[in-house]
Amino acid sequence: MHLHILGICGTFMGGVARLAIEKGYKVTGSDQNCYPPMSDQLAELGVSLEQGYDTSILKQEPDCVVVGNALSRGNYFVEEMLNTNQQYCSGPQWLKENILQDKWVIAVAGTHGKTTTSSMIAWILEATGYNPGFLIGGVLGNFGVSARYTDSPFFVVEADEYDTAFFDKRSKFVHYRARTCVLNNLEFDHADIFDDLAAIETQFHHLVRTIPQNGLLIRPADSSALDRVINKGSWTPVETFCSQTTEESDWNITKQKTDGSLCDVYLNQQKEGCLDWSLIGDHNVNNALAAIAAVRHVGVKTEDALQALSTFTNAKRRMELRGKESGVTVYDDFAHHPTAISSTIEGLRNKVGSERVIAVVDPRSNTMRMGCHKNTLLDSVDKADFTLFHIPESFEWLLDTQGKENIVVVPSVELILQKLSQILKPGDHVLIMSNGSFEGIHQKLLDNLAKQ
Repeated sequence: MHLHILGICGTFMGGVARLAIEKGYKVTGSDQNCYPPMSDQLAELGVSLEQGYDTSILKQEPDCVVVGNALSRGNYFVEEMLNTNQQYCSGPQWLKENILQDKWVIAVAGTHGKTTTSSMIAWILEATGYNPGFLIGGVLGNFGVSARYTDSPFFVVEADEYDTAFFDKRSKFVHYRARTCVLNNLEFDHADIFDDLAAIETQFHHLVRTIPQNGLLIRPADSSALDRVINKGSWTPVETFCSQTTEESDWNITKQKTDGSLCDVYLNQQKEGCLDWSLIGDHNVNNALAAIAAVRHVGVKTEDALQALSTFTNAKRRMELRGKESGVTVYDDFAHHPTAISSTIEGLRNKVGSERVIAVVDPRSNTMRMGCHKNTLLDSVDKADFTLFHIPESFEWLLDTQGKENIVVVPSVELILQKLSQILKPGDHVLIMSNGSFEGIHQKLLDNLAKQ
């Protein structure tokens, strides 16, 4: 069977391609921008990639065109596909019907931490012999890929709330029919498709309505947005977690190290074991608690989950150490929402103590560029010693840095590198945060440091 995938170089659609190939499908694909690492992964799989949306592939009469959510009416390929009555579907629909139909699906939804928590769950299941399949929005550190198909009854999926396709405006996650479902957190995001937080809460409730009575919902104890979602109606048991010591949460911890790298883990006030691992920050501790609760529902003992997490390597671009030159350490992180930016900086601050943290923030998401977080963006970098915001001149209105001597707005990567060369000194930690490629600034910075 021949699938042609539109938007194949997106993380989700690239994962769909890998799953299809591993099930024996012939896969071709096209995308406006074919670039590494996904283009490299697909080339290794033998996928024929087309830069742009040339419709000549339709002459091969693919059995189905799988349409990514970046494609819309007016796109030449989409119009030709419709005019010629091609068989087509969305990526989530194809996934449900061809991969997930007979699986115990463990889904992770939420504004932040989906990739990390999904990766933890996949690794714990792998380390304890469950051999899970997965489709996750990043290259997993312990696996080296973002998706795989196995004969295991268990499948882990990162459950995105973004819309499904131009012909299906429901959130992707309603297609997955999860039995174990993590709701990691819920804040306003994706302002390009959601009018307000209430609209996102409605989609999350649609997800909750699909979880069976013999399933499990796992959520933080302190989210008013998720309170509203659950209060609209839930037919599934719920477990809560919190990265603090509290009697109001089913799962919680007591820190032995302030950066969260060493914690005692408790379930219903009874100590289950110790989390001793390489990750830092309260956000990652919360991710770990959610993952432990999820795999426990499958049948993994907490002590075995904790042992697996001791060897967990996070997905690429999640506080990823990119290198150290001239005494300066450079990290790459995907954070692109004020809450994620703040928690990431705080985690690094707790790790390095009084050593300088230099934040470089690229607020390039649609939600950021629409100004939805302009009132909280400055506060999100409070724990950094110095911050450079990469904001093109046409978006200077996003930030008013008056009175903030340790925060500057810089319109280009070249000027950021110039500024960094002036202020960096041995012992500094540079934390670069963006949900895009950021023009390869990480390696450019390391190269500059090596020359100094």
